[in-house]
Amino acid sequence: MLLLLPNEANHFLFTPLLPSTAVGTLEFRAIQEPVRTIKGLGEYYQAKATGLDTENQVVKCQDLFKGHEFDVKYDYLCISAGNKTNTFNTPGIAEREGKEVFFLKHLYHARQIRNRVLECFERASNANISAEERSRLLSFIVVGGGPTSCEFTSELYDFLQEDVAKWYPEMVKDVKLTLVEAGPGLLGSFHKSLADYYLKKLQQKNIDVKLSTAVTGVEERWYPSEDGRVDTEHGEDGKGHHHTVASFADGTELPFGTMVWSAGLAPVKFIQESGLELDRGKVLVDRYLRVPGQNGRIMALGDCAIPAEGEGAPLPPTASVAEQQAYYIGDCLNLYYKDFDVSAMDQEVPVPGPVAPALMPWQGAEFLNKILVKSAPEFQYKNRGAMAAMGFGGGVSDLTKTDLPAPKVATSGAAAFFMWRSAYWTKQLSWSNMILIPMYWFKQMVFGRDISRF
Repeated sequence: MLLLLPNEANHFLFTPLLPSTAVGTLEFRAIQEPVRTIKGLGEYYQAKATGLDTENQVVKCQDLFKGHEFDVKYDYLCISAGNKTNTFNTPGIAEREGKEVFFLKHLYHARQIRNRVLECFERASNANISAEERSRLLSFIVVGGGPTSCEFTSELYDFLQEDVAKWYPEMVKDVKLTLVEAGPGLLGSFHKSLADYYLKKLQQKNIDVKLSTAVTGVEERWYPSEDGRVDTEHGEDGKGHHHTVASFADGTELPFGTMVWSAGLAPVKFIQESGLELDRGKVLVDRYLRVPGQNGRIMALGDCAIPAEGEGAPLPPTASVAEQQAYYIGDCLNLYYKDFDVSAMDQEVPVPGPVAPALMPWQGAEFLNKILVKSAPEFQYKNRGAMAAMGFGGGVSDLTKTDLPAPKVATSGAAAFFMWRSAYWTKQLSWSNMILIPMYWFKQMVFGRDISRF
């Protein structure tokens, strides 16, 4: 029986395609899979995990709808809580989140961004709006230089050029798109030639890319009313109305209508209060992904886990790492741990036997894992390469360090774009999404994106 511990969302999200949904290239339901459709699912609770009692092997939970509290006992516990967006305590970010500032980690974030972008254009089209306010509303800032930020910036650019230019032609000249990164370059984990290529292409599209520039704060200000008064209590509903301004480390400021913040990761509350040994806010694990001191009963994977000293090198916070770790833990449970007497709570679970690493990214090619790579008891991470799209027809693909049986090359342009789309299309778990996703791509290409707000 598969026991799935509490999760606030009743679906699994395919995050690489999330930026596409924020501008209408894809629809939200095409990139999620409902939890209850999992074959062999034993138990599932749509609830929040609020605490961990390792002595009694209990996860404390809270019902998501009524707030009722209950316990879930476990024999083996696999923690895959992920991370939340890190604001780095930047003033104004948390306060304006969901209003003018948005994160991009969940489906509801993408829906918020989509509605806000369309709201800005509808408000900017009003005849009685000032030129200053119109420019502010049509200023879009994306914070972060990783693949998510870069891909969303490219998707937003395509939306502005292909759809806004058609439905709001008089406002195209007022649109400003800015990408801000605190580090010296974009796509830091990619080959430098690809990162430089991506930067050059963004600049050719007149996207203002600010490198080595940190956002130091977001401030809410008010335009005075006609009588010169500034009512900071009532804002738009009273005398005068508010606007938001981003401040940068170089001393400059930029008024904006929408900011998408995708600049870092921070531990979730459950991990912080778990009582497990942490390092930099992540659960320490050994080379078998087991939490030390728990007799092999607790495992952790993904962004919330980090190898203890001497147990391996830190791994990148990517979906590929988490997927390979999940395959490894699944094989350990199905091949070895299932035979252990779990009633002996004080006994250490023996280390697993040899497990083949999940090198091949496609289920149909899993039989090659045992042929191409030597199995071992400990977890083995294999580099599958990295990809980032650049809107329609562009992208980068870095296979220079891949462990796949493929040429060690760096690819850009249309070839990388089709590699990106093909790889992520084949990663879908259901036939319905494998049908819907290319249908939405075709619809966007022929008829444009949906610009309705709902």
